[in-house]
Amino acid sequence: MNKRLYGNLLLFAVVLAVLVVVLGAYTRLADAGLGCPDWPGCYGHFIAPVTDAEIARAEQEHAWRPVDFASAVKEMVHRYFAGGLILTVFALMVLAWKNHQDEDAPVGLATAVMVLILFQAALGMWTVTWKLKPIVVTAHLLGGFTTLALLWLMVLRIRRIDISPATGATIGFKLACLIGLFILVMQITLGGWTSSNYAALACPDFPTCQARWWPTMNWSEGFILWRGIGRNYEFGILQSDARTAIHMAHRIGAILTFLYITALSIALMKADISRGIKRIAGIVMTLLLVQIFLGISNIIFFLPLAVATAHNAVGAMLLLSMVTLIYAIYSGSSHNSRGSK
Repeated sequence: MNKRLYGNLLLFAVVLAVLVVVLGAYTRLADAGLGCPDWPGCYGHFIAPVTDAEIARAEQEHAWRPVDFASAVKEMVHRYFAGGLILTVFALMVLAWKNHQDEDAPVGLATAVMVLILFQAALGMWTVTWKLKPIVVTAHLLGGFTTLALLWLMVLRIRRIDISPATGATIGFKLACLIGLFILVMQITLGGWTSSNYAALACPDFPTCQARWWPTMNWSEGFILWRGIGRNYEFGILQSDARTAIHMAHRIGAILTFLYITALSIALMKADISRGIKRIAGIVMTLLLVQIFLGISNIIFFLPLAVATAHNAVGAMLLLSMVTLIYAIYSGSSHNSRGSK
């Protein structure tokens, strides 16, 4: 297998995946998730209806959703980039299977990503046809982040990124880093649930919420995952106290994530391990600080589109940095184990 060519194609797929995640966040935050009320086309067109006759027909067939050309373009651009990612991942899978005799060919990972991204396409369809149902929107977000993380893991493996061997002290950090990854994924999930339920501004002040440290909240109502099909969830259907509960859960999660990953990063940077791993830990902590700053800015400045989109993008980068950290620690430990035999 031509590893250089495959590695370059993988990097292209990672860039595409980042763009798809960011475009998805931008589309959602710009309230363009239903810019095209049908799927896979847009009012039956490749982009959106343009002429007066096309618009009139489209609005007759979708009376509940008047044509908004700007929103439709945002949605379709996201779909076309997602389609390009599907084709790229398919090429990666075919090349991996074609060279399956090569021990470095990532047959399993490439196949898993292909299956995942097809399921992502289904979630994208349900996001539209089920009218922004929060559990589907959140699952779609998580699927996008997972696709990106797996593609990045493939890059790390196929390109064999060299991180100087770690000492035995690294072994004790394996579980701690996995716990950190789990906490981060849970926080990303809470962020998706907050966004999909339009709860980002349920607390318009900081550090208090509605001028109180513990406002009135309805936790049970805020975390009902399934509410049936047929309702339009655009702009949310929850009452203020339920949205407040969701927002506060995300804030509490942010505090826990900050405390744990910061402590982990500092411990790694002080430990007797390689400089490469220390650098990665420093990157993780830096991205975490930027993410916290963006999250607070979203509240203080009332959710500016650019800041909210950047919050999603940095969240994706933070996830990739944690994946890189875990890869480095496990590969470093494996190197030491082989060297000691």
